[in-house]
Amino acid sequence: MNNAPCNPCGDLPEPFRRAFFSSVGRGLCGMAIAALASPRPVSATPLHRPPVSGSELQPRPTHVTARADAVIQLFMNGGPSQMDLFDPKPELTRHHGTPYFEKIAGEVENPQAAGDLMRSPFRFRQHGESGMWVSDAMPRLAQCVDDIALIRSMHTTNLTHEPALFKIHSGQTFPGLPTLGAWVTYGLGTENQNLPAYVVLDDPKGLPINRTQNWQAGFLSPVYQGTRFRSTGAPVLNLKREFDEPDSVTALERNLIRELDEIHLAQHPHLRQLRARISSYELAARMQLSASDVLDLSGETRETLDLYGIDQKTTDSYGRRCLYARRLVERGVRFVQLFIDSQIWDNHTALSSGLKSACDRTDHPVAGLLTDLSRRGLLDRTLVVWGGEMGRLPISQLPGDKKISNAGRDHNKNAMCSWLAGGGMRGGSVYGTTDELGFRAVENPVSVQDWHATILHALGLDHERLTYRRNGLESKLTGTFETRVINELFR
Repeated sequence: MNNAPCNPCGDLPEPFRRAFFSSVGRGLCGMAIAALASPRPVSATPLHRPPVSGSELQPRPTHVTARADAVIQLFMNGGPSQMDLFDPKPELTRHHGTPYFEKIAGEVENPQAAGDLMRSPFRFRQHGESGMWVSDAMPRLAQCVDDIALIRSMHTTNLTHEPALFKIHSGQTFPGLPTLGAWVTYGLGTENQNLPAYVVLDDPKGLPINRTQNWQAGFLSPVYQGTRFRSTGAPVLNLKREFDEPDSVTALERNLIRELDEIHLAQHPHLRQLRARISSYELAARMQLSASDVLDLSGETRETLDLYGIDQKTTDSYGRRCLYARRLVERGVRFVQLFIDSQIWDNHTALSSGLKSACDRTDHPVAGLLTDLSRRGLLDRTLVVWGGEMGRLPISQLPGDKKISNAGRDHNKNAMCSWLAGGGMRGGSVYGTTDELGFRAVENPVSVQDWHATILHALGLDHERLTYRRNGLESKLTGTFETRVINELFR
């Protein structure tokens, strides 16, 4: 018997031996790469919240006492002009037509079209017991100012729409991160298990810039992303049964599917996408009645429909979505987000007519929403948030024919306005100031991360504790930026 040690390659010629070991090396390398590419998220798991099947959207306790239970975000795509709506600047009127470009040359997106200082085409008056200044472009909202906490000193970090939108929605200027609504639903879950926790009411005319990335879940579980509800026709496609059958048969089918899903999930416990897909199918089954009911306005009175401007040509579309938002939070939906088509607040030209048109479409419905929430006792526990991704410059942006009557305003990242109502906010208050021309926030500046932290705080969430462990780090909506909650906004 040959007792020599096993040496399968020892008698092979040198070229073959090298080829054999080279193949083995490549195989081991491939195994390592496959392991790294495995769908098991070993370094992307929720901190202190390991997901359990069916529990990712269950209500969860807050970190601190919550002032609000839900958010309605009225997002104004394009960048509303602060000095034409909420921040009157007499110095703009006094110095109208004065050259100013050289002082802000590095802050202008389109220097070739930069003009001189331009006064507002709108008139301002003080309103309410608080005496808050609002321009005549928003006559109905002006009647609600004592419910509003106005921030005049917000600023952002980029003057281009796409990165500015990523910043305002997810805290950074690049894609792929969870948005504010996703963080809120991750932190709090939802009260109504028959409706999505996070609903998006986008405009039937088309998706906004950055499209569905405005409500993505990023590295969080996909169950936390926004669910689009259509404001015309069926709210969510493919919810209804393809054919009629007894409810008992449907129940048996769903029970069987649930058991099969649990078996499959047990075999693939680390697949977040699988877990989210199963949760979505289960939610879709529960939504067959709830989703259609929430968007059925037949039970609303004519007076309520008129309050929102429904059935009026200019305001019908946005008014319906504002009323849907009230009905959604009334039923326990945690975060509702409204968009308006394209960039109607991006008034590079024809400011007086363009901004007035944007106000005409939204002013009546927004004021109606605040009034309706208040009279139903919902405003105290609902935080309504209004604003866009940037502000505008105090100088004119001239079209090719250089006629001042057709001028608009270019983007401004240094100053913008936002307001919050309900949810413990100090109604009738104004926070922060800009310089005499409205170009830059100078007193009590509010960053986007401050704004995010304040919204989370109203909901009882501590932005420092709302974290997700990812690649060995605890990711946060507010990132590593210096951040503070604006406590002065609260009652």
